[in-house]
Amino acid sequence: MMLTGIDAITYGVEDMALCRKFLSDWGLRKASSTKHSARFETLDGTEVCLRPHDAKLLPPAMESGSTLREVVWGVKGKRNLDALIKRITGNPSFTEGKDGLVRITDPNGLSLSFRLTQRKSVTVTGAAMNTPGSPNRLDAPSPVYERAIPIHVGHVVLFVPDLAEAESFYTEMLGFQVSDRYPQHGTFLRCALRGGHHNLFLLKSPTGKSKLNHVAFTVRDIHEVFGGGLHISRQGWKTQLGPGRHPISSAYFWYVHSPCGGLAEYYADEDFLTKNWQPRRFERKSELFAEWAVSGGLDGNTRRQHKGAF
Repeated sequence: MMLTGIDAITYGVEDMALCRKFLSDWGLRKASSTKHSARFETLDGTEVCLRPHDAKLLPPAMESGSTLREVVWGVKGKRNLDALIKRITGNPSFTEGKDGLVRITDPNGLSLSFRLTQRKSVTVTGAAMNTPGSPNRLDAPSPVYERAIPIHVGHVVLFVPDLAEAESFYTEMLGFQVSDRYPQHGTFLRCALRGGHHNLFLLKSPTGKSKLNHVAFTVRDIHEVFGGGLHISRQGWKTQLGPGRHPISSAYFWYVHSPCGGLAEYYADEDFLTKNWQPRRFERKSELFAEWAVSGGLDGNTRRQHKGAF
């Protein structure tokens, strides 16, 4: 289907001022802001939009309170967009908005829209690593980041009432590829054969209800994960878990409680997959979620684990 990834997301939030501050502290650039809306951007132009949770223009919410209300998926080329529109026109939820975007609603109640990608190509370089026999960083120290500046929105994670139905919708309707599975518990999906380990992770809901788990933002390297997490701690935001590392995707992570809904994640160094990748099946175990992780995070000032976190 030639989807390029997440082009934009929109949150419906209860406290606009607080969420503006969070996204600014998170490292996003404020592109526009009014009393009733705000638009932030990552380095490559991925948009993160805020609206009051009761704004009439927002799609219906999949849960109460502040949460994700829409994901805009980018498409490469008009021919591919036309083919996608033709493919989804028969979906009962299909609409065409006044903004020119076509929309459907996934089985979890989340609005999806599609557009020619507006993300721009950016050149960023992560730190080279010196490994035995391969000294790739010569006469240079690794960087220390004062804060993170996210490159793009890499993935969204949702709790879903019916995992099989949700997986079928994304793979059959939209052409997503299965990367890995926790059978009966979760499915990692990517929107193209060639790309990062996942753009979407569907988790079977323990409550039987739809819910946002987190939105993840890609940064350059493990050092920027650290720098971003320490900075966000200094701004007073609370870490849920991190830093840490996921064995399944290989990514380093840091999760923070977000007033926009769910968690926000910094992550770096995920696996990059191609058509040759064969999906794996994993038993759901805590050691497969995190090879290692710091509960409650690190204090941005002392650079030590938060007191009372252990």
